[in-house]
Amino acid sequence: MSRGEAIDIIPGMCYFLVGKMDFLRLIIDASLVVKLVLLVLLFFSVFSWAIIFFKRNTLKISASQSKKFLNVFRKSRDLLEVNEAASKYKSSPEALLFRSGFKVMSHYMKPDNSVSLSSANLETINRALIKASNREVSRLEKMMNFLATTGSVTPFIGLFGTVWGIMDSFNEIGIAKSASLVTVAPGIAEALIATALGLFAAIPAVIFYNYFLNRIKERVTDMEDFSIEFLSIAERLYGI
Repeated sequence: MSRGEAIDIIPGMCYFLVGKMDFLRLIIDASLVVKLVLLVLLFFSVFSWAIIFFKRNTLKISASQSKKFLNVFRKSRDLLEVNEAASKYKSSPEALLFRSGFKVMSHYMKPDNSVSLSSANLETINRALIKASNREVSRLEKMMNFLATTGSVTPFIGLFGTVWGIMDSFNEIGIAKSASLVTVAPGIAEALIATALGLFAAIPAVIFYNYFLNRIKERVTDMEDFSIEFLSIAERLYGI
């Protein structure tokens, strides 16, 4: 390294240390391609965080209402009473499963509200429970694909911005005929911002996708257990 290059590097290092090249200025001075990359990453980040808060709230309410409904379901011996209670817990998958099963069961009710279920009738109720369970799983998994897409795509979008920023840096070197830090710093800084924002969007999306996926699997297991419990009670009370 020549003495002249060393002299060029020192002011450049000081330029960063004093903080004159802030993030906002880097974004404003960035090339159009890098700005578009940052805008896309910002969209993914903001939308994924909105989904994270929405899913967290949805699963929390679902678990809370299911707990209350199951307390009613397991304490009551009157399915008509349980059906009335189920209408209050619309965010509970178990309550919705019960209403679907009870709706089919009501077709077999006699005028005196008695029910006589055959094996074929129980199988029909079981199919209704499975169908309702599938609908609930689809509801709980809604927008999860976006989190998965964010976690897998945004690092590569950020990498594209990184590559473009480095290309700009090499272009500036060619124009300025100098490889000093002052020449290459803006392009490299743009590249690093794109990489950082890509990771900022991807990491939370991956973490919460896995977290929500495990929670949904637990809810699916709970629904399967409830379906078995509902059929057992129906068979015990009304089976022949």
